[in-house]
Amino acid sequence: MKTKLPLTLLIVMGIFGITSRFLPHPVAEGFNEYLRNTLLRIISAFALILGLGNLILHHLNRIKRRGRNWAQSYTTLIAFFVTASIGLFGGVSNDGWLPTSIGGFSYDVQTLYNRVMTPLGATIFSLLAFYMASAAYRSFRAKNTMAVLLLGSAFVVMLGQVPVGEWIAPWFPNVSAWVMEVPNTASKRGIELGITLGATATLLKILTGVERNWMGGGE
Repeated sequence: MKTKLPLTLLIVMGIFGITSRFLPHPVAEGFNEYLRNTLLRIISAFALILGLGNLILHHLNRIKRRGRNWAQSYTTLIAFFVTASIGLFGGVSNDGWLPTSIGGFSYDVQTLYNRVMTPLGATIFSLLAFYMASAAYRSFRAKNTMAVLLLGSAFVVMLGQVPVGEWIAPWFPNVSAWVMEVPNTASKRGIELGITLGATATLLKILTGVERNWMGGGE
């Protein structure tokens, strides 16, 4: 029962979810709407609780074991509980019962997102760009024709995205845009097609009961 019941539910709900995309019937469309707007929200709520619980337990155990960079776990836990408290009791923009402003200084959830999360995200992506450039410089070696094409296209695209590229040659931005829109889009669509075919094959294996790793590898 522990194996057959989850597998049966998966097969039934998976078939309903697939067929509703191809049956323009009000019953199928209504059931699909119910799946997306009701059941998925319930599952997402449980997944959120499970994920947050695992996050808290992971950092508590790392602090207890004095694992690698265990002091950073305090930062994660403190930031998590402070932000969660402000979001739950302070509202979005100071509309809850918990005060989220002192004079002209506001620390509601929206302000935290705009003034903390957004700058941190921009900083991380800015550092990532330098890491990517450094990795590309160390990895790209003009050993053959394909490597030369890869190195040349990366050089043109990177120069076309910064003002110095247009200063060097006015045609750099246009060539960079063409590389991003034509060859890059074509290759990306090929990769997405391969991913879709692989996901479809995996879906069919799960629905037919061939793939059971999601149940812990049980037979």
